[in-house]
Parts: sequence; structure tokens; C-alpha cells
Amino acid sequence: MKSQEQSKIYGLVGRNIGYSFSKKFFTEKFKKEKINCVYTNFDIQKIEEFKSIINEFNIHGLNVTIPYKESIIDQLDSINPIAKEIGAVNTIKIHNNVLSGYNTDYLGFYESLKEIIKPNTKALILGTGGASKAIAYALKLLKVKYVFVSRSKKNKDNITYNEINQDIIDKHKLIINCTPVGTHPETEQIPPIPISLINNQHIVYDLIYNPTKSLLLEKSQENGAMIINGYQMLENQAIESWKIWNSKPKQS
Repeated sequence: MKSQEQSKIYGLVGRNIGYSFSKKFFTEKFKKEKINCVYTNFDIQKIEEFKSIINEFNIHGLNVTIPYKESIIDQLDSINPIAKEIGAVNTIKIHNNVLSGYNTDYLGFYESLKEIIKPNTKALILGTGGASKAIAYALKLLKVKYVFVSRSKKNKDNITYNEINQDIIDKHKLIINCTPVGTHPETEQIPPIPISLINNQHIVYDLIYNPTKSLLLEKSQENGAMIINGYQMLENQAIESWKIWNSKPKQS
């Protein structure tokens, strides 16, 4: 216990996060680079439990995952302008008991796609949660027009799964799954889109990384589509999180 107290504590906040990429990534990083830090999963069932984590542990930085990327904002002292515009936080820096929120998801996604995407591509974003908001921000930077897809009609900027037809699939060559549908252990699930209409002109990107090839990716690949899972995005955003945690506070 004594050695753990001397180590800087970082961690992940989410619900049902035993599958977490982040803990494995940072634990291996700390070991390889001989960094005196530990990374812990803080699995909470509701956002109201967050403050007890902060009060109990001397934490220096946190990652945030489903389902708290949006609700965490009200728990913070400040929020980075980009994260505020996105409306979601996945990285928290804690310095002098001040909790500052950032978003590195958009950077992780942007970096993983910038060399692949063609100009004037249009995208379908499956899901409307915190992750999808970061993806939308990155697509704006990539000058990719997009439409949100959800189970119900939320506003004029989104369509429902039932509205996806041949014409929509043909016009939108990039399809991004931002929902947890298909994640371990429920790997037999798949977003309700017409997979048979996907072809070798499409890129199908699934933010899921466990399994490495979701059923969505598997079926899309069978139809000739280029497929990408969420691993590279996660690695990119984790690296950006580490930079934020270790950045020096701005002088006032």
C-alpha cells in the first residue's frame, strides 16, 4: 500500500468497464517507461458516485467513458473550449484540487482517418451520445458532411434507422458506429442498418475495439468495404490524454 501511495494515480471512470483498453494501455506504458504511476478502473453505477472517488483518492488525471462523457461536465470546475463546443469530456486533469475537462476523442479519430478520407465524402454517424459528438467535430475538421442516425427522430439534423435506404447508403460512403452495440460480451449484436447495401465503395468505422472485428465490421468486409476498428483512435486519444495530464499549468 505504501508504494501505491507514493505513485501518482490515474484512472478511468465509466460503467461496466472491465473490458477497458485504457487500463491495459497505461499499465503497460508505465511499466515499459518505468513511470511511477498506477492506473485504476473506477466503475460507478451513477454519476453521483464520482465525487466520492475524487475525495477518497489523490488522483492526478482521469479518462471518462460511456455513459458519463456528457453528464461528467457538471462535476467539473472548468472545461476546455473545444470540449465545451463538442459537449462531451473524456479527459480530466486534476491540479490543486481543480478539475478541468478536455476532449481527446476527436483528435484520436481525426488522426486515424485524415490520411484515408477522400474530399467531399459524406458520412452517417450511428448514435447521438458523447462519442458521436466528438466524431462530428472531427468530421468538420476533415470537411466531411454528416448525418446522425438514431432510433427516434430527435431533430431535423438526424434520420432514423428505418429511413436508411439504397439512396442514403449510396450517398454516404463513410459509416461510423458510435454506439456500444456489438461490444463484448454482446458480440452478436449489430446496428440495425441494411448491411447488404454496403459495398467496396464504403469505409465502415466502428469505435468498438473489443472484439477487434465487430459483427458490423465482419459483415461489411464480406461485402467489400474497407473496415477500421476503434483501436487506433483509442491509442491516439490516450496519448493526447497523457500530454494533457503532464502539461504545465498556465501562469496567471
